[in-house]
Amino acid sequence: MPLVLVSSPRLVDHVTPAGHPERPERAETLGSVAARFLDAGGKVLEPRSATDEDLARVHTRAHIAGIVARRGRASMIDEDTFTSPDSDDVARLAAGAVLTAVDHVLDGPAGSRALALVRPPGHHAEADKAMGFCLYNNIAVGAAYARSRGLSRVAIVDYDVHHGNGTQAMFYEDPSVLFVSSHQYPFWPGSGAANETGRGPGEGFTVNIPLTMGDRDTAVERKYAALALPRLREFRPELLMISAGFDAHEMDPLGQLRMTTAGLARLTRALLDVADECCEGRAVLVTEGGYDLQALSDSLDAVIAVCR
Repeated sequence: MPLVLVSSPRLVDHVTPAGHPERPERAETLGSVAARFLDAGGKVLEPRSATDEDLARVHTRAHIAGIVARRGRASMIDEDTFTSPDSDDVARLAAGAVLTAVDHVLDGPAGSRALALVRPPGHHAEADKAMGFCLYNNIAVGAAYARSRGLSRVAIVDYDVHHGNGTQAMFYEDPSVLFVSSHQYPFWPGSGAANETGRGPGEGFTVNIPLTMGDRDTAVERKYAALALPRLREFRPELLMISAGFDAHEMDPLGQLRMTTAGLARLTRALLDVADECCEGRAVLVTEGGYDLQALSDSLDAVIAVCR
């Protein structure tokens, strides 16, 4: 099936303080993955930059203005989240990469897939707040864009080790977006309990799958088979989006799950099987966390292999 990658060499220009886990070397790793894909005959697209209008589908104007105001200087938003002079430009390219990916998948033939290799990550950013290394919520910007293009049902699955609090909050009352998150619990940022299932018209359209410290591939895959995959099939999305965070990997320094490269690939394959059944294979994957560079590289190569 047709797979493209979307990435930019400018991702390295978002600079964090020395010793920060979300460091520019992650961009170099993403670039190496893209280069290998290109050398093997694959196609890598340059992202467009997300506009204020793109971002405002999920973010407040005040939040966007606050990030813009930090252009040209280094700043600390909170104890985890920093900007450098070019961070707004890079964050707009990260969100824009998801828009480029959505366009490729929706405008391409059945089975089209795209993987946005981006940093900074996005799933912790809330409508009015940057946090958890995230400035703009990349995948939420993409899901809202897909809805603006006429889709009625978009599913987002987040298997990062941390709960996608920002994505959940943005769609918590929205029955057109099914949000499924598996994550170590209890763990930062503290949200993602199983009883968080949506509100009002969105009740039942949030599915949280708390995982226990030390959980391995079999435990995670078993919970997906019981809880996530049936709900996705029932929802029948017109587009599947995946927040592909690789900090659930056993080598990652920030989480305490024990998934393997092969397990993350199998989990992705199971989700793509749902896309094949429900939406002609159309899927957009977006990188989130993943802070051991070798595990990040290996996991991305494995995921690319199952996407093809």
